[in-house]
Amino acid sequence: MKEVAGACQEILIMLTSSAQQGNTRPLSGGILAGTCLADNSYSRSHDALVLLLRLSSRAAWAQCPYVTRIYSIGRSVEGRHLYVLEFSDYPGIHEPLEPEFKYVGNMHGNEVLGRELLLQLSEFLCEEYRRGNERITRLIHDTRIHIMPSMNPDGYEVAAKQGPDSNGYLTGRNNANGVDLNRNFPDLNTFMYYSGEISGPNHHIPLPDNWKSQVEPETLAVIQWISSYNFVLSANLHGGAVVANYPYDKSHRRTVNTPTPDDKLFQKLAKTYSYAHGWMHRGWNCGDYFADGITNGASWYSLSKGMQDFNYLYTNCFEITLELSCNKFPPEEDLERQWMANREALVAFIEEVHQGIKGMVSDENNNGIAGAVISVQGISHDITSGDMGDYFRLLLPGTYTVTASAAGYQPQTVTTTVGPAAASLVHFQLKQDVVRKALERKASGTRTNNKALQKKVVPRATRRGTQR
Repeated sequence: MKEVAGACQEILIMLTSSAQQGNTRPLSGGILAGTCLADNSYSRSHDALVLLLRLSSRAAWAQCPYVTRIYSIGRSVEGRHLYVLEFSDYPGIHEPLEPEFKYVGNMHGNEVLGRELLLQLSEFLCEEYRRGNERITRLIHDTRIHIMPSMNPDGYEVAAKQGPDSNGYLTGRNNANGVDLNRNFPDLNTFMYYSGEISGPNHHIPLPDNWKSQVEPETLAVIQWISSYNFVLSANLHGGAVVANYPYDKSHRRTVNTPTPDDKLFQKLAKTYSYAHGWMHRGWNCGDYFADGITNGASWYSLSKGMQDFNYLYTNCFEITLELSCNKFPPEEDLERQWMANREALVAFIEEVHQGIKGMVSDENNNGIAGAVISVQGISHDITSGDMGDYFRLLLPGTYTVTASAAGYQPQTVTTTVGPAAASLVHFQLKQDVVRKALERKASGTRTNNKALQKKVVPRATRRGTQR
């Protein structure tokens, strides 16, 4: 542990020096609860978080140089980077058949516990990996984990200036333009409900033409981020209640239970977190009661333009919302208790990405087919293969009939059984649709080359209380 102490001392010296030079405000306590700066106090300044990330080569994360990477997905209204810390045995690289997972914290700037928990989780993963913890090592080697401590750093700065004692209920909630980021994503639910009346799609719904002009910089950055990575599972961390909330968040016409086609799966995912949490599963928290510590979002109250539903309707990603504390800005002395209550749940939820089926969709020459549609009989929600042809479909244990299809190829259907442990491998090798190609040649009147058309397929079935 000698080198750890040395790294800690060095970063403390550099932090102090930087503060004296005016690069950041002096810290009132440590910037990360854990081995290096353990005093269970808040990372008060976003600048302090940035400095820690930039100095990661000398901080605790330097002890895991081969399994971590830090990158920015964009900037906030006031120009602060939206940083992400990645854990993987090959950071920066998508490995075929290795699922992508993400945590997003501090979407509402004054809901700070999630931010602190994700910072602590990052250090925990590094420490346990270095110690040879088999569970954590396997998780990092088999999963590409992306952790965004703060999606709303501008709002956090406003809330942090108030502090936990005098923080107003809404102080710092919105971004610097006064916009609630969890009401700022394109409204795909309305399109989906209308589309459902005419048997249209409820997945991979296209964005409206003018969507970029309607969203904030932070929202734009996240949309571009989740469009660039084939995320499979996700959670965004909030505060003000204690419950695991799952889609849909928006009801069709009134506040009523509004299930997705994957409702049973979402309930299982939510229960995974609630029952691994210290007390969420008990149901009674913050004056509210939620059976098993979970709720359908729209059954609680209807929310429009939320990030959770957007993930499900626009991408392959299944996301839930975790409300983690009655107090949006808990006192510092409560941080250690909160960490212990959430630690196992945070790890167990990541492990849920390894269930269902996964595999490669390729052509007869073993070339991966991107954008192939994976349909499960009886579940009207499709997912698509990634750029390398690999796909991931979360499913509960059971027997399923699964079809892979792609433009220019004959669909292939198989029956497979999913167990309760690791995902079952189900590969598809699609043959070119010779008849269709011949018809296309005849219709066009020109010869086409022998390369299969590689266009992306549009999937079928075209109280003042807490605010998520």
